[in-house]
Amino acid sequence: MKKETSKVAAPLLTSKSNGMPRRSFFKLLGGGIIILFRPWSTIELFGLPAQQGRNLPRDYNAFLQIAEDGTVNCFTGKIEMGQGIITSLAQMMADELNVPLEKVKMVMGDTDLCPWDMGTWGSLSTRVFGPSMRAAAAEARGVLLDLASKELGVPVTQLEAREGIIADTKNPNKSVTYAQLTKGKRIEKFLDVKPSVEDYTKFKYVGKSYNHADGKLKVTGAAKYTGDYKLPGMLFARILRPPSHGAKLTSVDTSAAEKIAGTKVIHEGDFVAVLNENRDLADQAIVKIKAEYSFNEMPVNDKTIFDYMLKADSKLNVLKTNGDIEAGRKLSDKTFESRFDDPYLAHAPIETHSALAQLEGDKMTVWASTQSPFGLQDNLVRELGFPREKVRVITPFVGGGFGGKAPAQQGIEAAKLAKLTGKPVMVIWTRDEEFFYDTFHPAGVIKINSGIDKNGLIKFWDYNVYYSGTRGSDTIYDVPNAKTSHFANDRGGPEMHPFATGAWRAPNANTNTFAREVQIDIMASAAGIDPLEFRLKNLKDEKMIDCLKGVAKKFGYVAGKSPGGRGIGIACGTDAGTWVAHMAEVRVDKTTGKVKVIRIACVQDMGLCVNPEGATIQMEGCITMGLGYTFTEEVFFEGGNILDRGFDTYQIPKFSWLPKIETEILERKDKAPQGGGEPAIIAIGAVIANAVFDATGARIFRLPMTPARVLEALKKV
Repeated sequence: MKKETSKVAAPLLTSKSNGMPRRSFFKLLGGGIIILFRPWSTIELFGLPAQQGRNLPRDYNAFLQIAEDGTVNCFTGKIEMGQGIITSLAQMMADELNVPLEKVKMVMGDTDLCPWDMGTWGSLSTRVFGPSMRAAAAEARGVLLDLASKELGVPVTQLEAREGIIADTKNPNKSVTYAQLTKGKRIEKFLDVKPSVEDYTKFKYVGKSYNHADGKLKVTGAAKYTGDYKLPGMLFARILRPPSHGAKLTSVDTSAAEKIAGTKVIHEGDFVAVLNENRDLADQAIVKIKAEYSFNEMPVNDKTIFDYMLKADSKLNVLKTNGDIEAGRKLSDKTFESRFDDPYLAHAPIETHSALAQLEGDKMTVWASTQSPFGLQDNLVRELGFPREKVRVITPFVGGGFGGKAPAQQGIEAAKLAKLTGKPVMVIWTRDEEFFYDTFHPAGVIKINSGIDKNGLIKFWDYNVYYSGTRGSDTIYDVPNAKTSHFANDRGGPEMHPFATGAWRAPNANTNTFAREVQIDIMASAAGIDPLEFRLKNLKDEKMIDCLKGVAKKFGYVAGKSPGGRGIGIACGTDAGTWVAHMAEVRVDKTTGKVKVIRIACVQDMGLCVNPEGATIQMEGCITMGLGYTFTEEVFFEGGNILDRGFDTYQIPKFSWLPKIETEILERKDKAPQGGGEPAIIAIGAVIANAVFDATGARIFRLPMTPARVLEALKKV
């Protein structure tokens, strides 16, 4: 394993900074080359869908800048939250521009310096942003070759760029460095012919394993997160929070809080905050506020929400259909009907939502732990009424997001208070606030009707999702008569969720994969066919077939009908352009209902893998996180009152839970790279549930599979 070599740019933070225009920033970096590119569309280049709203900049010099010393500053609106793109994007830039990896410095998540970006989610950084960045680097390489041709008096076709040096292939001593070409110059050049990106066979860095470039900073504690920053005169803010999402403030008495030394109270409508230079005193002041509320609660809780959804006046949306369900039913020798209930889940990042805001003159700068710096900028422009160029968002390292740090409410709170007080303001949510204001993975119900013929071939598949997301709801198997439907809130009908919901790592693909793969296992068992054989028998997707065969080999799988008493499960699925298959072995204590996972194997096809070491870490992290939603994670609530407010009741995975984990990434160097941050989590619930069935004959239809639910399932065997 190689050591990390790419540089990490520290987020810019000064006590007197209004932010810098890109031109001023380039001056700060020292001379360098700025290249103006002919506009093109993402669709035109890569056959990818256009991003909603704004697109990546049409001026592709927004992606990179070459300094006088040869350092390549790589700009991206993406942020680093542990997924490793601070390393993998640098690898891609280094190979495309033909420079040493250690010469690439990442500048990330700064709205003043980086190209606009939709946000860091959906495993889109490598598969969507990466190609655009590579195209920019390829054009820059073409410009540099053209400049070198004029400098050396040698035709471009006779030149070769390597390690930041352009040399005459017939006379290697005749060369010029990128730094020599760019020193003290500002070059504006359009290329009429767009150069091709580098061929994968010429990659020096892509496809090889590197430790995360920020690894040392993080394990030594040197890495700075938003809450680590301090500015002169900075105030810590605590904000009065309602006891429930169904509560409305009716009266407030702040007199006791105002008596705490150095405390300033802000009260605007329902917004009440206390500020103090001492965080402890701010904490003391907020609990002194006396507030009264009125309540308008939804009549649901964690036990009744599922029936509430099924009884609601819903709007039916047929997402996909082929063949005829009734015809398929008639062709089936056996039919199956199942219902799966899925709870709300919290993101529970170790770093809570944090933001630091500073108003200097007429410019607001906000440092925030957010997955969407530009999204927060949009919200700040709207909330503050400032011009866009007067609002800058900088995202330092983020301590976990998993889809839950997109809205960035804390950034708006900090900015509003900074505007009102004229001082820098830090807002760091408590763990209680983190749980209360989470945008939870939505609860939902899935109902499946399916049937097989006497040969074990699936003849119909009727899949219905209620109030949950449809990502991962594709049938994936070869079924002649299939339909996928989504039941959602009818306009004017009752609201289904009593609090905010949103994306949770591989949003809803976990739910849909669980339901589909358990249903597949039910049919395989009824057919008396080995669950691997049954899947292969009903598949035409070669990528899925390769993954299933690959994981069987990795696992050392021996065929057998289920339940066989061995405790071995199988599950597979697709997400973010990646195909994934799992096998797991479990032991079940039939007395206590406790399930112990012994080992999990995972094989995935993600196209070209940029950094195998980083991708493997993501696979292992997905498997670990997946154990949480499988065994313990669910949000308890009563109406709009979140009952889980900390890790004392909401249990995330522990290291002691970890089984032996084996992973393999299929070699697909000639294919486009796909997402790697989420796919390996989608089938964990299903593979373990199927293993529990193989061990005991008990079916699990509701996650998490707590000991009590396992015992209840065992009673039905």
